[in-house]
Amino acid sequence: MKALYCQQNLPGEEMTFVFQERENLPPTRDNDVKVQVRACALSWIDTKLLSEIKLEKELLPVGREISGVVLEVGRKVTFFQPDDEVVGILPLDSEESGLCEVILVHEHYLVRKPEKVCWVEAAGTVRDGVRAYTALHYLSQVSPGKTVLVMDGASPFGTIAIQLAQHRGAKVISTAYSLEDKQYLERLRPPVEGIRQPLVARVVDVSNGKIDVAESCLEETGGLGVDIVLDAGVKLYSAEDESTSKSQLLPHKHDIITLLGVGGHWITTEKNLQLDPPDSHSLFLKGATVSFLNDEIWNLSNIQQGKYLSILEDIMEKLSSSIFRPQLDEPIPLYEAKVSMEIVQKNQARKRQVIQF
Repeated sequence: MKALYCQQNLPGEEMTFVFQERENLPPTRDNDVKVQVRACALSWIDTKLLSEIKLEKELLPVGREISGVVLEVGRKVTFFQPDDEVVGILPLDSEESGLCEVILVHEHYLVRKPEKVCWVEAAGTVRDGVRAYTALHYLSQVSPGKTVLVMDGASPFGTIAIQLAQHRGAKVISTAYSLEDKQYLERLRPPVEGIRQPLVARVVDVSNGKIDVAESCLEETGGLGVDIVLDAGVKLYSAEDESTSKSQLLPHKHDIITLLGVGGHWITTEKNLQLDPPDSHSLFLKGATVSFLNDEIWNLSNIQQGKYLSILEDIMEKLSSSIFRPQLDEPIPLYEAKVSMEIVQKNQARKRQVIQF
């Protein structure tokens, strides 16, 4: 059996992705589940995080969000039996590559896949679902009547976050990075037949750089500001210091603080966020909070295992009932996984890439 791994020879060098022939799987341990993989979603590999938590190695396994069929279970496995259909995310320290026909997974990282949900959708939604739940349920408390701003709502994560927020009764505003993204967001509708109202109350097109996000949000909320902001990165410095075209579309941190309402929550994906004393003072006056979105926290400590499995089950239930409709590309065959992973690692994929076996 072959499996896909990533190799980084020197710091700063581009990664190379290689297929390696695997030896036969070791015997199934007491709590292990042997899974025949049917689909595996591709996600960006954070080598810096792996290095910081001492998990960096010469060959890193690629592909962690998997769906498949149980072939065999260990002696102490209680949740599953052979022929069960399962889905899950392999932990950060896993030696297994999800891009392999058969793998071993501890039972506590898997949940059952509903029959109605196809393999590709299950694998392609589970990561973004966990991120959306972490942001909207654990770092903030989304509820009816609240206003949520989702930056880059047409991304795979943004799409699921919008659907979850709207399902919970919140009013959703979103930014779009292109005309295509704007049209996609305006077409989003709830799964209930007969309801014509769009999921997104207002789409702010920032692609030409002429529309002020803070002004648009304050106008939409009658000057009160939004309750929850999910960013997709922020501009930390002035425009002349930001080099890439993508960073030009990001809001400045001052804009986000301006559009936050009293008691608001800012959920950021910017791991190097720097707040100056005036920024902190503005947040203090509003009684607002800043939280960092790192969805890996669930697998870094076993203390949250029950909550984590409950989230995975809820994601599958919402996928089954069409509340979640993920932003997926066409399924990709295994022999194209190397090329697809290179695109994902360069952040050039606008839809979730899923390998189908």
